[in-house]
Parts: sequence; structure tokens; C-alpha cells
Amino acid sequence: MSAVAAAGRSRRAVRTGPLLAPSVVLLLAWMIVPLAMTLWFSFQHYNLLNPFLTGFAGISNYRFLLKSAGLWNAIANTLIMTGSVLALTVVFGTLLAVVFDQDFKGRGIARLLVIAPFFVMPTVAALIWKNLLMHPVNGFFAAIFRSVGLTPIDWFVQYPMLSLIMIVAWQWVPFATLILMTAMQSLDREQMEAARLDGARGLVMFRHIILPHLLRPISVVVMIETIFLLSVFAEIQVTTSGGPGSATTTLTYFIYLKALLQWDIGGASAGGVVAILLANVVAAVLIRTVARNLEN
Repeated sequence: MSAVAAAGRSRRAVRTGPLLAPSVVLLLAWMIVPLAMTLWFSFQHYNLLNPFLTGFAGISNYRFLLKSAGLWNAIANTLIMTGSVLALTVVFGTLLAVVFDQDFKGRGIARLLVIAPFFVMPTVAALIWKNLLMHPVNGFFAAIFRSVGLTPIDWFVQYPMLSLIMIVAWQWVPFATLILMTAMQSLDREQMEAARLDGARGLVMFRHIILPHLLRPISVVVMIETIFLLSVFAEIQVTTSGGPGSATTTLTYFIYLKALLQWDIGGASAGGVVAILLANVVAAVLIRTVARNLEN
């Protein structure tokens, strides 16, 4: 019987293979061609400001890049921003998911308001925070500081990385809340009721019942968010432009500076390869973590 079923699956694969082939070829070309071009340019002398310097560069682009303090500063900034935003989104997303799992008047409107920031475009979100909230003269935070007799903070000068983390976290907390709030719907209510009858309340209930139930969706949230947080660009460009100095220059913005401001396509391509390697290392760790949680 199994042999018959296997033969049937083989025949179906033969029939559907030609239909799937164009999509598979297009997908492979879409991924492989840019990657191959990036690898090629990373080994070439290619600077648009000096068209006479051409030819094979060997590993000189990589050697110059790895000796640059700017690269390691950009990697450190990337990891700091990504780790901080992940911690904030997981903590606040979990708390909000637990709060909105309770039944209270106006819960539907409150859920909508909490999730809404996720649908705001990054550029618009950055402009809102820069001009309406964090502006040192006309911003909302400045007005609050002045109302209590304090000196307003120039956020993007005094605390540039913190400001960037706040903006990006504000955008991604709704995503974590949405995923975790959905996961709360599948929590066994009979188990929670039995725990309440046994005297479990508050933090005890959260630690032993709710949090273990949310570990899997939290792992998924971390993996998905990390993929996007490693490539944050619009918020940096609109607010700090990587400054002051290089205080908020992440790896993505460092590659942008190399390619479009210094016109060093070879160096920027080498930076892109480094970014790919970093992203793959982070992805491998996250996939293992998610797989371990799924097995458990």
C-alpha cells in the first residue's frame, strides 16, 4: 500500500514539476544574482570617484574594512540596538498581551490603539518622534519638562542611541503584542481556573502557567523581529543620520555611507558580505533556539 502511495506522489510531482519550475528559477535568480554581484564587486577596485582605479583587488577591500574602527563600531551599535529593542518588545509585548487578555470595558478599542503603531511607516514614525515628541523646543516631552521646572533634553544629541531604540521599539511592541495576544487565546482556561482554586495568583500564575505557554511564540517574535531590526535604516536616516559622529551608525547605515556618500562600491560590497555573514550567524542561533523550544 505504501509503495502505491509513493508512486502516486511521484506521478503528482512529475505533473506539477514543470508548473513550479518557472517560479523556482525566478526565486533562485532573484536571490543568487544580487548575491553573486555583491561577492564580485567586493573583490574589485570600484570607486565611482576614481574611475581609473579598476581591476581585481583581492582581499584588500576586506583587509581595509576589517582594520576600520568604523566597521566594529557599526557592528557594536547594531547589536546594542537590536538586543535592546528585542528586550523591550518582548517585555512590554508580554505585559500588554496579559493585560488585554482580561475582560474590561473598551478592550477592543484599546487593542486597536496599541496595535496601530505597527502600521505606521518607519519614515513617518521617525518624523513624529523627531518633530512632535522629542524636539528640544517645540516637542511634547520638552513641554512636560518645562511644566515641572526642568531643562528639556535634546534627545538626539545627548542620548542618540536611546532615542533611536525608543522609536524602533515603539514600532515593534505592537507586533509582539499581537502575536502574544493571539497565543494567549489558546491558553487552557481550565488549567488557569484550577491554579486559582489552588491559591495561585499574580506573579505565581504568570511564572508557572502563562510564561511557559508563551515561550514558543516569544521565540518566533524574536526571530522575526531580529531579521528586520538588523536592517533598520529609515529611522536612522530621518533622525540622526548616523550621528552624532558615529554614535548611531549601524552596519546597514555604514554600508550606505560607503556606497552612496563615499562612492566606494567595492568597500560597500565587502561590508554587505560581512552583514550577510553576521545575519546568518544570528539566524542560525535563533533557529536553534526556536527549534529547541518547539521540541520542548
